[in-house]
Amino acid sequence: MRDDRIYPATRWLAASIVPFLIAAFYILYLRPGETKELFAWEIKAPMSAMMLASAYMGGAYFFGRAVFARRWHHIGMGFLPVTAFASFMGIATLLHLDRFNQGHISFYTWALLYFTTPFLVLGVWLRNRRTDPGTPEAEDFVLPRIARYVIGSAALANLLISLGLFLQPDIMVALWPWSLTALTARVISSMFALQGVFGVCLVLDPRWSAGRILLESQWVSMLFILIALLRTWSTLDQAKPFTWVFVVSLVAILAVIPMLYVYVEMRRRNDYRKDSNTLRRS
Repeated sequence: MRDDRIYPATRWLAASIVPFLIAAFYILYLRPGETKELFAWEIKAPMSAMMLASAYMGGAYFFGRAVFARRWHHIGMGFLPVTAFASFMGIATLLHLDRFNQGHISFYTWALLYFTTPFLVLGVWLRNRRTDPGTPEAEDFVLPRIARYVIGSAALANLLISLGLFLQPDIMVALWPWSLTALTARVISSMFALQGVFGVCLVLDPRWSAGRILLESQWVSMLFILIALLRTWSTLDQAKPFTWVFVVSLVAILAVIPMLYVYVEMRRRNDYRKDSNTLRRS
């Protein structure tokens, strides 16, 4: 039945994930120098720890909103990017198992999450997606084609970077703004995979109501990444061109998302008022 309802299992899964994300954010963002004692593995570069923490904060925002969302299609778009993120993390864990603090409770928590979450999140999406009517809401807005082209281009760039970090970590380590290991390169690749898959989903489903919450969560994540960059600026290699590509791209995204948000909200409300006035006159 396509009534756009959210199944209880979906809400329960979202609610169960949030505490883990908040706890990981606390360790990685506020105590990045203590990962050897507190986390699943030692992350020596503070920026790597804080970037992962930023992704977790964005995820906590998304799943927190998912718990209280009114309609499935408001949150459904977020489940495939999260599946990609968690899948990359799970594979990276298997490839670098010797790097982890095996025997520590944080490792068991990490392994439990990333060996189960891809299947659980994907399963929830496959089940709950049947309730999506696939049509815009009465006050909705459909992103114009030019916006979808721009988003698609950005998604492709993110996916290429993700594949580079995952498949050729040694090459990407030499280009990256801060020090990486093969493990941290592959972990960071999962964040770019999340961004890329989200962009693809937004191109395929351009309903503003379907992408708004996940877009908000991405902005939250990017904001924390920018703060992390400012806090760890001295550890970045400013002579590398990719350092400035990374910084400029991040600042541009942080500026563009609010502008897009305001533009779409204004257009959406104006279009709805015009349609309402037309109906009243007729």
